[in-house]
Amino acid sequence: MLAIRLPEDIEKRLEALAKATGRTKTYYAREAILEHLEDLEDIYLAEQTLERVRRGEMTTHSLDDVERDLGLAD
Repeated sequence: MLAIRLPEDIEKRLEALAKATGRTKTYYAREAILEHLEDLEDIYLAEQTLERVRRGEMTTHSLDDVERDLGLAD
């Protein structure tokens, strides 16, 4: 269960969309969260990885080096 407070203008837009389409406000809120959640998770993972690289806990490799090592370089 999740309860959120939205600014009035967003609440009105959500209500209008729900009314116009016959869907619920909950449906659209859930869809918006699900669509954006994956992006947020990717950002978090990228930030964590960047910090590990900066601390020297991970090594990076250029595309050119990987292609050369795999025998894919032209």
